[in-house]
Amino acid sequence: MTRENQDSPSAAQQRWFGAAQLIALARAEPGITRAAAAGQLGISTGGAADLVARLRKARLLDETPAPAAGRGRPTTILGAHPDGPQVLAAELRAGDWRLALAGLDGQLAIVAQARHAGGSQQQLLADMAAAIAAVRARQAGRIRAVAVSVAGTVSDARLVQFTTRGWTDVDLSVLTAELPGGAADIPLLLGNDATLAGLAEARTGAARGAGTALHVLVAVGLGGTLVVNGEPVTGAHGAAGEYGHVPFGDRAMVCPCGARGCWDLSIDGRAVARHLGDPPPDDPVGYAHDVLGRAAVGDTRTALESVASALGAGIGGLVNLHDPDVVTLSGLAVPFRAAAPQAFSDAYRDGLMAFRKSSAPPVRDGDHGDDGSLRGATTWALDHITTEIALAQWAQRDS
Repeated sequence: MTRENQDSPSAAQQRWFGAAQLIALARAEPGITRAAAAGQLGISTGGAADLVARLRKARLLDETPAPAAGRGRPTTILGAHPDGPQVLAAELRAGDWRLALAGLDGQLAIVAQARHAGGSQQQLLADMAAAIAAVRARQAGRIRAVAVSVAGTVSDARLVQFTTRGWTDVDLSVLTAELPGGAADIPLLLGNDATLAGLAEARTGAARGAGTALHVLVAVGLGGTLVVNGEPVTGAHGAAGEYGHVPFGDRAMVCPCGARGCWDLSIDGRAVARHLGDPPPDDPVGYAHDVLGRAAVGDTRTALESVASALGAGIGGLVNLHDPDVVTLSGLAVPFRAAAPQAFSDAYRDGLMAFRKSSAPPVRDGDHGDDGSLRGATTWALDHITTEIALAQWAQRDS
């Protein structure tokens, strides 16, 4: 019987604590050397060598030669083991879905994707489930978690509202229900796209290093998250951050969510169409990009200034609420601000309490662009499989 078989959960946690720290450091700082990692973790070079050897034996980390940098003794860098554990990250958006595979280094490889403009709910979920099952079958037991980013409201384990598709109260457990072992073998993690995009920006993007970061994403509507010390504030049921449904908009307007005056209705492509006198677009995101691609003159300029002002004013209100160090933007929020920067800036400052105006948090474009939500889902899944207990369980499988 191996030591991992004999260890209690608490003993396993102690035994794998240093390993979890080293793996987290290798994820956070790609290309770090063993010596540099030892210095940051406060352990001896000999202790680091022993730890890396144990992680190589467990197929968790590996060392590879660093790129040549002139004369001198070659060095090696830490990275994911080529046969180590992996995660699947899925992204369900208004018009398509994607599936990506990642190892402990968090590097994404898109392994499946498809449009779903006209398919039924059942067919769409069946297609995604089949893709997940096919990837798992090819990876010979290496996949340890599946995380799904959804462009809708997620509460507990259900997609309670997916406005662009007209879905309500959808059980997404079907995505892994048919896998051998089901949820007991591979946990399914469900999250909102804006929440996960904010997580990615806080960990490895434009808000990295900030203690408190506010993220805002605009697509069909608006969502976001508050990330504190690298962890998103998700609420009691995982549905926090639905900023688009705070009453910053016109109280005369009823949102598809059922509430009045939602900020959503003043921000996205539907708002632009309303300002231009166009009918509600079937594809608000595509419509917004079309308008943004025109010369911003006349009515188009006025419409974009109105949307940018509504965006800036609302973000000012959220800064008053949350007191973040930094604000990051993704999705349509980035080009909307860029199309009317003065209107955005004026509205943002006007929305701030007086004492904040002289030191307003900077508002930055996100670093991860359209991949933010998928990267956030990957990060979340990797967090799940790199706890001390999870690492012990992986090592136990080999033994």
